Amino acid sequence: MITVNENYLKLQASYLFSDIAKRVAAFQESNPDKPIIKLGIGDVTEPLPPACIQAFHAAVDEMANDASFRGYGPEQGYDFLREAVALNEYAARGITIQPDEIFISDGAKCDTGNIQELFSTDTRIAVPDPVYPVYVDTNVMAGRTGAFTDGRYAGLTYLECTAENHYVPDTPSEPVDLIYLCFPNNPTGATATREQLAEWVNYAQQNKALILFDAAYEAFITDDSLPHSIYEIEGAREVAIEFRSFSKTAGFTGTRCALTVVPKECKGYTASGDAQSIHALWNRRHTTKFNGVSYPVQRAAEAVYSRNGQEQVRALIDGYMTNAAVIRDRMSALGYDLAGGENSPYVWIRTGTDSWEFFDRILNDASVVTTPGSGFGACGQGYIRISAFNSHANVTEGMDRISAALA
Repeated sequence: MITVNENYLKLQASYLFSDIAKRVAAFQESNPDKPIIKLGIGDVTEPLPPACIQAFHAAVDEMANDASFRGYGPEQGYDFLREAVALNEYAARGITIQPDEIFISDGAKCDTGNIQELFSTDTRIAVPDPVYPVYVDTNVMAGRTGAFTDGRYAGLTYLECTAENHYVPDTPSEPVDLIYLCFPNNPTGATATREQLAEWVNYAQQNKALILFDAAYEAFITDDSLPHSIYEIEGAREVAIEFRSFSKTAGFTGTRCALTVVPKECKGYTASGDAQSIHALWNRRHTTKFNGVSYPVQRAAEAVYSRNGQEQVRALIDGYMTNAAVIRDRMSALGYDLAGGENSPYVWIRTGTDSWEFFDRILNDASVVTTPGSGFGACGQGYIRISAFNSHANVTEGMDRISAALA
């Protein structure tokens, strides 16, 4: 008989955003005349920048011509995009990243989930709490955890992110092997200083550990003193892999394009202690299981780095950050403690009550969708996340409704 991977049976009954979608659908069915404003899931609402659309169209036209048609491209990404990323994202900040250390993919979610395939099943995992659920669930699927009990999986080291540590976790007291970090953080919106990241790099060096650094929201950083990349920290090339995305930066959530940086200095080890190149392993996995992002999408992503593209992307980000300021101001005026929204499109709000109860209250009384903090981990209980990803008009109206409901 065919048997299943029973690790999947340890997963919680449903994924956070699936739960939200079901509740919203039930509310909409019962209240068809109440328009819903969605400030929950972090999906963008503004269209792609015109520079990207123009490049997209031009590349599609190339695919219609015998002379310029392209079939399979390089799995790692076309050189034109890898070189543009290396120049604009890294060299422009004084960081040395070679184009062949950049792997183009169809999403940071995919890459942060797939990267764990490179590591042994007895790898000791550390995750923040609250946390982006993909980090945890993919390791559950791989068999690195025990059962789910009291809001946590046995076998994982949880790095608590609380108001007391400003939602930036301390290094663990026990040794771990693989560390997930996300800054600016999803869901809390917290950011890490250079000094804080330097502590993590030092920990990884001392313990021969590896940091998986999710920088999907780095473009939203407005404080010039904060690092945009972990590679701004000395020694990080030896112990860190970085993930970035065009999804929130340039609105590619429906177009799918992202990148992962794997420096050639990054090493993993066999059971006997022999060093192995993580770059070579990821390249092998990438070429075996991925056929590359489509040529038109990569041309559209390249256009992000044109002069017009940079101006248009900046305008998109500024618009969302204006929305975040509205959310912060309105929730603060209502007396709620919060974090995020200054260098991140997410605002993390302490509710003083059960997360799902507060979610239901806002949905039922204001017809606004938020995200319950408990869906991100035990430390998220008593919080909600409100996303700035919507039009300014919708965010303003949504906050008007929430203010009236909570007044």
